[in-house]
Amino acid sequence: MTKEGIPDPRLERWAEEGRLTIIDVADMLGVPPSSYASDPLNLVPALQNYASRLPFHEFEESDWVTFQTDLMAYVADFLIQCHGAWWTIVDDSRTTRGYRYVIEATGLDGDTHGVDPVDIVREELMNDSIEVVRMLASAELTLRLTQHANESK
Repeated sequence: MTKEGIPDPRLERWAEEGRLTIIDVADMLGVPPSSYASDPLNLVPALQNYASRLPFHEFEESDWVTFQTDLMAYVADFLIQCHGAWWTIVDDSRTTRGYRYVIEATGLDGDTHGVDPVDIVREELMNDSIEVVRMLASAELTLRLTQHANESK
């Protein structure tokens, strides 16, 4: 939805392409689409195994783009399916198109928070090893969908 609550064709297309991407990835990794659709966490073991075995030292730029796109699609779809998050478009003069796609969700504090899944993925890729669960937890914390261990309710 746009800020005015009117569906935006760009947003609908973006959301659908992301969903299809991660369903294809799940299928490629041996997780049936129905299993993924019933619970996106069903993909974690296969995706973690896949990410742990990738020869990153042999990656070309196109490999990195594809891998980041797949992870971004997963983070976004996980947030949508498990937390009721949604895509929105945010003006951003730093991008060539003048906007970017952001996931928003209502946090435990009752406020709406947003995050670009690309930022979550890039943050994860800066670690020595990729941990899918850590990446998902980072997204949840960013959107305030869960609390830090030392926070009280």
